[in-house]
Amino acid sequence: MADIKAEYLACPIRNVISRFGDKWSMLVLFLLNKSDTGIMRFNEIRRFMSDCSQKMLSQTLKNLEQSHLVHRQVYPEVPPRVEYSLTDTGKSLMPIITSLIEWSKEHFEDVVTD
Repeated sequence: MADIKAEYLACPIRNVISRFGDKWSMLVLFLLNKSDTGIMRFNEIRRFMSDCSQKMLSQTLKNLEQSHLVHRQVYPEVPPRVEYSLTDTGKSLMPIITSLIEWSKEHFEDVVTD
């Protein structure tokens, strides 16, 4: 039983998906990927995610940065300017997220039922 638990806890899929599989992370990654410049500021992201609180968006961006999926660039200006973009690792994840979005559109009625 202890071997199964250790194997489960070390599962790569479980550990990786937990980094971006929450309610907001994939949306942030999608928005950064779809941005014309690939760079967005906090309030730009927030405009698209009006149902996400400022605190939750801040925490989501921090988590994505810690997971090396999003890069945070701070410019030494007054007031400070902060920009977010996808890292190379984040960019490499986008074809998979795009495929998941397409699958979701195709199977929405099958999966989401009342």
